Amino acid sequence: MKRKYLAIGLLLIQGTTIFSPITALAKPKRPRNIIFMVGDGMGLTQVYAGMVTNGMHLNLEQCKHIGLSKTYSADNLITDSAAGATAFSIGKKTYNGAIGVDKDSVSHETILERASKEGLATGMVVTCPITHATPASFIAHQPSRSLDEAIAADMLKTPVNVLIGGGQKFFDQRSDKRNLSAEFRAKGYTVTSSMDSILKFNGDKLIGFTALEDPKKVNEGRGNQLEITTQKAVDLLSRNKKGFFLMVEGSQIDWGGHSNETDYITSEMVDFDLAIGRVLEFAKKNKRTLVVITADHETGGFAINGGSIKNRTIDGKFTTKKHTGVMVPIFAYGPGAENFTGIRENTSIYTEMMRLFRFK
Repeated sequence: MKRKYLAIGLLLIQGTTIFSPITALAKPKRPRNIIFMVGDGMGLTQVYAGMVTNGMHLNLEQCKHIGLSKTYSADNLITDSAAGATAFSIGKKTYNGAIGVDKDSVSHETILERASKEGLATGMVVTCPITHATPASFIAHQPSRSLDEAIAADMLKTPVNVLIGGGQKFFDQRSDKRNLSAEFRAKGYTVTSSMDSILKFNGDKLIGFTALEDPKKVNEGRGNQLEITTQKAVDLLSRNKKGFFLMVEGSQIDWGGHSNETDYITSEMVDFDLAIGRVLEFAKKNKRTLVVITADHETGGFAINGGSIKNRTIDGKFTTKKHTGVMVPIFAYGPGAENFTGIRENTSIYTEMMRLFRFK
């Protein structure tokens, strides 16, 4: 008993620099899985507007570790989604429009590509074409986000397990007459545009198209597609014993901002939050899953000028139909969540995820 007392006493007097079995036991586990979620165009106002219209509650409130991200790109105070997503995927500031390349147009391995190389399962689920800026930046390397067909072809180069989103025409109705769906099938993928087939799929490699080009708005027929396909991706990827990396995007929050439509923003925000709820439910049970939720930028200069908590309504106003340069929130949950607090560069999100995965 005396030896234990002395060890503890020394620790208290000298501080935590002395090694102790107590501190060793308290060391948190690193995540085996990371689910990275992007609310495109989601500033603090978009979050709060969604909260009001959802009865003053969102699932992301379960995240107790919160930070702010500086969104500027290498060539502009106001980033676009390509440069914003590339900062997350390769950890480097780049010019607006760049897909998986730095400011000198040099390609760099993305965190998704590295995870695949390390034997982890990987996937992306989005409510836009899968060739759009955010998903493209995690799996393609092109000088411009406008090169949808080249971006689609790049996706054949990385053994991603699950891709779910729109944009089928960039795979099947191409100017070069290539049929990328057939090429994916030759690599062992199931390629389908049936939601029923997506949800019933039980294999290892899935390309699930949800639209020929742009998926519908949630309030115009898409329903809870993002929630259920996110759950499906988690179910499939979590079978990998080494772990997985999944990127999920609530893509059309941004589109609501561009069109200056308050109802479009709030409905897409609540829809994104349903997917967040599914992910956090998994993370609570799994214990080895880190969830990071953020935005690439804010869209619309959205402000709340009035509304009603009782009626769940928002009087929204806008300063622009473009992006703005304000900081955006970061929410984190699970092992390593404490590393995403404070005011930080958007590139640091990549750095922290790579470090927690122990990728050098």
